[in-house]
Amino acid sequence: MITIDTNTAPAAELSPDLAETDFIKEMNRQTRALDSYGTYDGWPTDKVLAPYILTKEQRRQIPVVGDPDDVTISRVKAFHNAIAALIEKECGLMAVPMINITHEGFGRGVITVGKLVVLDRTLRDVHRFGFDSYSKMKDEADKFLSVALELIGKYPEVAGL
Repeated sequence: MITIDTNTAPAAELSPDLAETDFIKEMNRQTRALDSYGTYDGWPTDKVLAPYILTKEQRRQIPVVGDPDDVTISRVKAFHNAIAALIEKECGLMAVPMINITHEGFGRGVITVGKLVVLDRTLRDVHRFGFDSYSKMKDEADKFLSVALELIGKYPEVAGL
């Protein structure tokens, strides 16, 4: 199992404006939902989301080839669950995320709305999953969200099935 020490110093600062965005709030909600033992109770949002942010030094500590641990796979699922929740919030239709990752860290992330596939993403090197900053994580999610909402707007009859 690969562990990265995120307690030494925060990899990035979470600005108050960014902390109030729907995506960061949803990521906080999804990550806390994975905490079955209440470890995150009382923690601020930036500490809960800190494992998603990897500095260049932290990335260098992770081997190029490796197997993802269950915690990292849970983070990948939480990221896609947050996107699906925001799709539901925006369009009012149920979005279903499906993540399939092999033990080697390769797989696929798909989000469907009705019979419409609104996100189809190849996942590689999942053991190195993370973002340079909170804003880059939000930007990537916003990109996926805008494409998904555009597809739903273009094919509403398929999304409604």
